[in-house]
Amino acid sequence: MSQKVVVDQETCIGCGNCEAVCPEVFKLDPAIDKSQVIKPEGGPDCVEDAIDQCPVEAISWQ
Repeated sequence: MSQKVVVDQETCIGCGNCEAVCPEVFKLDPAIDKSQVIKPEGGPDCVEDAIDQCPVEAISWQ
């Protein structure tokens, strides 16, 4: 079974770092001020960069 990228909505502070480094996979939702995964299967290596850039460690593989 393949992994998918998830953003913990309880933890996310909506800083936008993930979208800045990996816009192919993440998008900031202005309605809730949180990041959304728009491509759960991931994609380029930028997902790891986004995980590293998240100040609250809200992004993970599941």
